[in-house]
Amino acid sequence: MGKVSKIGILTSGGDSPGMNAAIRAVTRAGINNGLEVFGIMRGYEGMIDGEIKQLMKRDVSGILQKGGTVLKTARSKRFFEPAFRRQAHENLIKNGINALVVIGGDGSFKGATIFSQEFDIPVVGIPGTIDNDMYGTNYTIGFDTCLNTVMEAVDKIRDTASSHDRIFFVEVMGREAGFVALQSGIAGGVEAILIPEVKGQIDSLVNLLAKPERQNKSSIILVAEGHTEGSTFEIAEKVRQTFPNLDIRVTILGHIQRGGSPTAYDRISASRMGVAAVEALIDDQKSIMIGLVNGAMAHVPLSKTVKLHKEVPQSLLDVAKILV
Repeated sequence: MGKVSKIGILTSGGDSPGMNAAIRAVTRAGINNGLEVFGIMRGYEGMIDGEIKQLMKRDVSGILQKGGTVLKTARSKRFFEPAFRRQAHENLIKNGINALVVIGGDGSFKGATIFSQEFDIPVVGIPGTIDNDMYGTNYTIGFDTCLNTVMEAVDKIRDTASSHDRIFFVEVMGREAGFVALQSGIAGGVEAILIPEVKGQIDSLVNLLAKPERQNKSSIILVAEGHTEGSTFEIAEKVRQTFPNLDIRVTILGHIQRGGSPTAYDRISASRMGVAAVEALIDDQKSIMIGLVNGAMAHVPLSKTVKLHKEVPQSLLDVAKILV
């Protein structure tokens, strides 16, 4: 492909707070290094449809504090068809773009890996998902803001739970991973955390609620939406059948977890990742993700991020077991 001169940047999949900080960092770092930067609207859908515009420094002013993504985002089924990928590549050629920065999660990186291999174009991924479930990085953009949102919601729900001696089952995001539930549960001081990675938790919850010291006491049970025992409503109903006298409520936090102004940690980390992505492209890196490992930037092969599974740290499970 020759020397990188024009970078395309897109956000794909679910939005997460801090994506705008990464967009801003890629744009300004690219321009500061003599490169042209182009924003691709609506992820891979916009690449297919040719929704591409050059970004200047002023175009990314005043976006750092905003949630979501100014480039918009979408999930593209078309991009997994060869004909549409060719169309997307032709649109990059029309604009002279010879490198890509993709901000997104697992599905976004699968598409990026295929595209890079087919058209020999350098692609660098930046992990942007509130689930924090990407292999090869301790952190993904938006995770910290999400934790703070859940923690604040749990604190508020606890006021009502305590006032009425109720049991609240609070569902948080995490279809396949329990990182949000586990860490926000520790931060919120909940009475139980149910995540997909741990089996037999319903029996443990029943045993907890049956203890004499738990009688007529409020409790908050945090449930990851992808729990293997069923939906949060189904889990709550199982407990209600065992303890018909308990006053049980269910709260689904939903998409409030994905919104809001990003925390300082998300803004700074996303900015570091954006700058690192541009530096990687200038250094002729290809098909990698920028990860954050023990506080330092790391280069992780994109192929590993989509093939390998990130495990919940046993150390956090141990902390939860002691404190919850």
